[in-house]
Amino acid sequence: MVSSADILNASILVVDDQEANVLLLERMLRGAGYVSIASTMHPHQVCELHRQNRYSLILLDLQMPGMDGFQVMESLKEIETDSYLPVLVITAHPDHKLRALQAGAKDFISKPFDLAEVLMRVHNMLEVRLLHLETKKHNGQLEAANRELTQALSEVKVLRGILPICAYCKKIRDDKDYWQSVEKYISSRTDAQFSHGFCPECFEKHVKPQLDALERPESPRG
Repeated sequence: MVSSADILNASILVVDDQEANVLLLERMLRGAGYVSIASTMHPHQVCELHRQNRYSLILLDLQMPGMDGFQVMESLKEIETDSYLPVLVITAHPDHKLRALQAGAKDFISKPFDLAEVLMRVHNMLEVRLLHLETKKHNGQLEAANRELTQALSEVKVLRGILPICAYCKKIRDDKDYWQSVEKYISSRTDAQFSHGFCPECFEKHVKPQLDALERPESPRG
C-alpha cells in the first residue's frame, strides 16, 4: 500500500529549458512537501539522469530546442523496457496533448501553471507509479518463490532410490554412510529437524548393557 509519506519522498525530475519555469515548479513542489526534486534545462541529459536515478516522475516540457520532449520520450523507452514511461508532460499547446499521450506520456499539465492542477496531477501520477512498482516487485518475489519451489521439488525427487531401506524389515540401514549423506542433504535444504533416539533393538543390544555396567558396583580390591 502506498502511503502519503511514500508519495512525498518519491524522486521527481523537472525538465524545462526555461529557468523561470524550473524554479516555479520546484517552489510549488517543495511547498507541497515533496523533498526529492532534481532538475535540468538540458534535454540530452534526461536519459542518463534517469538511468542513474530511476525517477518516480519526470515533469517534461515538450517544446525545447535541440531535442524536444517527444524525442526524449522515445529515448526513455530504451530504459523503461516495460513500456511504462513515468512522464508528465508540460505544454502550452492543446493540440500536443493527444500526441503526447500517444507517445507514452501518462498525463499532462498546461502552461501557464495552475498550482492546484499541478499538485493534483503530480500526486495522482506518483500514486499510480508507486503502485505499479510495488506490483512489479511483488510479482518478481512471487516468480522467485516459484522458482525456489520448483528447484526444491526437483531436489526432493533426487532423493528417490538413495534411501537404503531393508526389503525385509523395512528399516533404514546405514550402508556406506548413505543415511548420514541423506540427513546432511535434507538439513542443508530444509528446516527439518531429526530426532536421534534409539530403536528398541538397538537399546537392548547396545545401550542397556552400557547402562547396566555403570550401575554395577565395583568389585572391592584385595
